[in-house]
Amino acid sequence: MKGIILLNGEPYAGPIEKEKGDLVLSADGALRWAAGKVEIDITAGDFDSLGYVPEHSVVYPSEKNFTDGEIALDLLIGKGCRELVIYGGGGGREDHLFGNLQLLYAAYLRGVHCVMRTNFCDVYCASGKIVFENMSGRTVSLAPVGLSAHIMNSEGMKYPLEDLTLTAGSCRGISNVVESSRAHVDCTEGVLFVFEIRAGRE
Repeated sequence: MKGIILLNGEPYAGPIEKEKGDLVLSADGALRWAAGKVEIDITAGDFDSLGYVPEHSVVYPSEKNFTDGEIALDLLIGKGCRELVIYGGGGGREDHLFGNLQLLYAAYLRGVHCVMRTNFCDVYCASGKIVFENMSGRTVSLAPVGLSAHIMNSEGMKYPLEDLTLTAGSCRGISNVVESSRAHVDCTEGVLFVFEIRAGRE
């Protein structure tokens, strides 16, 4: 089952596709930009940003140890979602963006594939063989989750990555380009943040 999380960051300009069986959760102020854009099944959060509490919401106190994004992640994983897509996680306050990136790793640690889709790129966490299909010409950036991640080899990339350790404090993995219809990067140690830049946003 797929879960869709709507957050109170930059409104997503594109369509949000909901298929039969998907669960859509709007967190707090996301309801302002998402209402009418997609059918929402659950509203949850402390609603300090929205300013009112929608009917039948899952309400949490404003002073808590979790963000609304963390609450949304836990709720949907608890309901059986093994795939998650986050909209509205970019833009706005940079500290919130950083926190939303942590949601991707939190999902990864629980065996759930989670993608944050912004108006500029798709971001997710991955390790092992990371495949880029039908993305020729697209820009891809890689960064380690934590201190380091080791890439043993790559294929179909403009700048080959061979026996390379990406480290915190370095921008070595930024702005590579996919040059074939099927390319890959093999991350043998650690975990990567993968940024797939949307076409036209390079």
